[in-house]
Amino acid sequence: MAKARSRTAARKVKDRWKAKNWYNILAPPSFDSVTIADTLADSPDSLINRVTGVSFQDITNDFRKSHIVLNFKIHKVEESNAHTQFVGHFLTSDYLRRMIRRRKSKIDAVYDAPTLDGAFIRVKPFATTDKRIQNSQKKVIRESMKKTIIEEAAKSTMYEFVKNILDGKIGSEIYKNCKQLYPVKRIEIYKTEVVSQPTIMIADKKPKKEEKIKEEAKEADKKEKKPTKKEEKETEE
Repeated sequence: MAKARSRTAARKVKDRWKAKNWYNILAPPSFDSVTIADTLADSPDSLINRVTGVSFQDITNDFRKSHIVLNFKIHKVEESNAHTQFVGHFLTSDYLRRMIRRRKSKIDAVYDAPTLDGAFIRVKPFATTDKRIQNSQKKVIRESMKKTIIEEAAKSTMYEFVKNILDGKIGSEIYKNCKQLYPVKRIEIYKTEVVSQPTIMIADKKPKKEEKIKEEAKEADKKEKKPTKKEEKETEE
């Protein structure tokens, strides 16, 4: 009797797995829509709002980005593809431990930065110094970090701002501004969280590749059609 029950239970487990389908989890278009994971699910609805973490190295094939982890949340499913939105990033604990040493000062902060396209991103930076500093000096550094982050976010779309954070450009800008106030050793943005997604459609600032090719072709036609001085004289005669 017990054996029969165990066989029935095992059959049910197998049937449950057979009922599941495989789905490709895709990064957003801003990250080239690459496949970041595969998952099994009973239905597409069960995937909605699921968050997947992936190393930035897996997207860029750059081992120097292995300490950065990106979080993507599934917001819609089309056929076997689960589409995601970027919802934040963080630096691995091993990497952070190497950054922070004893007898040094660590200045961290949290800021909510609105972007050009209406998104709100919670940015968590920190600075380190070669020696311990006073609270008044920490306050000045925090104000400088806040000013730079708010200004950079205000003139960028969410994707541009996130890309500049991941590439280290925002950190470099903060470092440059803080260095004028106090000799900081390092600046890192160790975590971001998307509080709200973009609400405003911003036209692409860069011309599309196809449009650029068309413009170049038009310019080439104009140069070819332009008559030479000799041809102009012959026409006049």
